[in-house]
Amino acid sequence: MESKQVVKQGKEGETSNAYRNYVLFILTLVYAFNFIDRQIIGILSPFIKADLGLDDAQLGWLKGLYFALLYTVLGIPIAWLADRYSRVNIVVISLTLWSGFTAMSGLATNFTQLALARVGVGIGEAGGSPPSHSMISDLFPKEKRAGALAIYSLGIPFGIMLAFFASAYFLKGGSTDWRVAMLAVGLPGVILAVILKLTVKEPSRSGNMQSQAGKSKSWTSIKTLLSIKSWWGMCFAISFGSFGNYAISTWMIDFYVRAHAGLDVTWLLITIGIINGTAYAGGVWLGGVLVDKLGKKNRGAYGYVPGIAMLIGAPAYYISLQVESMNMSIALLAILLMTSGSYLGPSFALAQTLAPVKVRAMSTALFFFVLNIIALGGGPTFVGLLSNALTEEHGQVEALRLSLSWLAVPYALSILAFFWTARQIPADWDAAESRNA
Repeated sequence: MESKQVVKQGKEGETSNAYRNYVLFILTLVYAFNFIDRQIIGILSPFIKADLGLDDAQLGWLKGLYFALLYTVLGIPIAWLADRYSRVNIVVISLTLWSGFTAMSGLATNFTQLALARVGVGIGEAGGSPPSHSMISDLFPKEKRAGALAIYSLGIPFGIMLAFFASAYFLKGGSTDWRVAMLAVGLPGVILAVILKLTVKEPSRSGNMQSQAGKSKSWTSIKTLLSIKSWWGMCFAISFGSFGNYAISTWMIDFYVRAHAGLDVTWLLITIGIINGTAYAGGVWLGGVLVDKLGKKNRGAYGYVPGIAMLIGAPAYYISLQVESMNMSIALLAILLMTSGSYLGPSFALAQTLAPVKVRAMSTALFFFVLNIIALGGGPTFVGLLSNALTEEHGQVEALRLSLSWLAVPYALSILAFFWTARQIPADWDAAESRNA
């Protein structure tokens, strides 16, 4: 089987550009399935709410903490395995699990069953990104990691886009059969897992394992990692920004459906899907390109570029909630998506570059631990609980609008964190190069 794998080596045993780009493509596709399965419940939320008789608080738990809890906790032991054993096998198993549980969500008949299925999706997705980040970092030099990880991060907007398109297709003509959509987006992931296993070879681990970082014990390397100021700064910057983004991605469909009676839901889903596949994806790509270019002269660009972008996007989002025209609201939302996408590549690249060579997968897992406890677990849950508490006084539309407006606060914290981090990066980058040389 080895001879049939899509593996090509250069004259000196180096991985060919064609092969490493293929691996990047496959891992990006896996990441897209990650976000299809993660996002689908937020898109189908109005129909699930009506079918199962759920309130906003229950929807918030499903979209946020129930998914994020085990997803976040299990990421750390899985990353420990990924730093020692086959990362390809870990991703294959994880993809199979989360896709299967997504399909099973379509069989749920009550809140408890759907909650258990969401926990299962989270368990599977815990093994997706840390091993993938580690493999990409081994295939691409550090000067190109922001660009490579920005391409990998395109799995987010493309996955969200495909989730919207799939939902639009299965809900067309006024249908509310959300179960068929769950089954349809879950099962193809199992096929992709087989393709990954048959065509991708475990990459050789890069970095000098004879260096100080390579010879040190794993716990010592983790302590070193957690002492790096810019690692923490970037971690909190992306966490606060993603707090808002996760909340928006899981609640904006509910908001538009409630605020605009008689809305053509199929049109809305296709429109938001296109925006994710263009504006959001464009921002992700542009952020990686700009930082790869500007970062050669000033490492602080890893923080300044996303910080400046968010200064533009956050006010646009706040205004989008206040305008009466839905078309204007969606256009302003597109500005937020484009600008907030710019932080993904730089943030993930920095998490890999600053990490001691022995704990690269662990660096991403710890990064995601903080990110997902704050953002994925907090954002959707916060909006759901607050909206539920405000509904009696303000009604469903204004309660949700007020709850979403509060996301301006974490966006402001994100901007401050990016600019603070930008000042710390140059010294921390030099120290990491010395450790891993």
